[in-house]
Amino acid sequence: MTHIDERLSREPEATAAQAHVASTWSPLRAPVFRMLWIATVVSNVGSWMSDVGTSWMMLSLSPNPLWVALVQAASSLPMFLFALPSGVMADIIDRRRYLLFSQLWMFIVAIGLSALALTGQVTPLVLLISTFLLSTGAAMSSPPFQAIVPDLVSKKELAPAIALNSLGINISRAIGPALGGLILSFAGPWVVFLLNALSVLGVGIVLWRWKSEPSVQKLPPEHFFSAVRAGLRYVHAAPVLRNVLVRTVAFFLFASAGWALLPLVARRELGLGPGQYGIMLASIGLGAICGAILLPRMRARFNPDRLMVLASLLFALTMLALAFVRHFWLLTGLEFFTGMAWIAVLSTLNVGAQRSAARWVKARALAVYLTVFFGSMTLGSAVWGQLAALFSIPLSLCLAAGGMVLASATVLRWRLDKDPELNLDSHVEAGAAELAVAHERGPVMVAIEYQIDPQQAPAFITAIQELRRVRRRGGAMTWSVYEDIQQPGTFVETFVVGSWIEHLRQHERHTENDYVIQSRVRAFQRGEATPIVRHLVAPA
Repeated sequence: MTHIDERLSREPEATAAQAHVASTWSPLRAPVFRMLWIATVVSNVGSWMSDVGTSWMMLSLSPNPLWVALVQAASSLPMFLFALPSGVMADIIDRRRYLLFSQLWMFIVAIGLSALALTGQVTPLVLLISTFLLSTGAAMSSPPFQAIVPDLVSKKELAPAIALNSLGINISRAIGPALGGLILSFAGPWVVFLLNALSVLGVGIVLWRWKSEPSVQKLPPEHFFSAVRAGLRYVHAAPVLRNVLVRTVAFFLFASAGWALLPLVARRELGLGPGQYGIMLASIGLGAICGAILLPRMRARFNPDRLMVLASLLFALTMLALAFVRHFWLLTGLEFFTGMAWIAVLSTLNVGAQRSAARWVKARALAVYLTVFFGSMTLGSAVWGQLAALFSIPLSLCLAAGGMVLASATVLRWRLDKDPELNLDSHVEAGAAELAVAHERGPVMVAIEYQIDPQQAPAFITAIQELRRVRRRGGAMTWSVYEDIQQPGTFVETFVVGSWIEHLRQHERHTENDYVIQSRVRAFQRGEATPIVRHLVAPA
């Protein structure tokens, strides 16, 4: 696993609710989780060491700011390309085997890069390709790593387990860069890459020894492309998740400048060696640790939107410091606040993405979030690197800081605290499962007839529009509602799904929030009779 998982990990959603310090460490009593947590910390230390080695080696190979910024782009692009397919795979195949494959992939790439560096065969293009391949392994492993946490700890320990993962990642962020810079100074980049390869082995060994319980599924697993379509339909019909995605673009498109241009400032503007560069990165890591510790208090004081805006403004200020401050220790101290702002934004967005995704589609929904996140980082890194090459590093950083301040205005339209009472726990309904219909039959039209008091028709139409989102999230391709002009008060809701098994999946995907919306609509039904439901299947 690479350090990039820091951006992917589920932040401590319930940290503020943990009343006792002991509860934070309780997941470590689970042997598999404890070993995986330790192995992950070690792996992330190796990844941060490798990151320092990669950035510094590119500075040695090419002083062009664009090439240096492309290292960040090559690190982010695989997540943009492969996060969604990986999320789909995490939902439909054996996660343990998939994770083992991803760890083997990263080990082979890291060993290969170490050998090339030792023999002097690394060029800027080879370095970019190697960075891309390493990040591809991270893209493959990140969604399933998120998804297996509930399998390793009890439900009551899930929140502290997530908190521990976040803490471990930030510990490695504080240790890895400084250690990588030190080893780079004395031994060279090939040793750093070799140690990164060895660090991956620990995670692989834990996964190999872990025997996961086989999941019991009532329905056959989804096909890959239909699962992709279902995930995208869910995102389109989930307003809270859409707001998270907009705010993700608004922040990371500009924040990418700070990460992409930091090595250039360190080497070209300050004339630092790898050890000092590692110290600067370690300061960011320490800031992230302190930020993670303070987050529960910050969340208690500020709502998600206000916290996001404050953290964005702080990050913008640190980018201005990166543009103009040329004293090593002063800039290192200011970069501490970069880490604090980064972890606050990341946590807020991750919590928003988590709470807006139902369990059945969580890996896919989070993968879409990651795709948008890393797509923004990739595009931003290339743009700010090109601007730095054409004009200057300070100008590029100033433009990014100004853009971030303006982008904070998205809080006025796309709010993260929308629907605070959202409950996406499963609420399974039987109904259609009792009908003996071949799974492949389709398309299927479901028609639900309501008898409504004509005087309440406007309120009913308003209420049923919310049900449209429920049907679409569950897999409906089309949705409509009609009124019988000959029988005022008679309304028919219709929606179409691709096959009978997709309709069965709709029942499995029903959440408590969906049930509340459905109950609100059915409350308009006159009399004691329930709405009439018809299932219409295309002729075979």
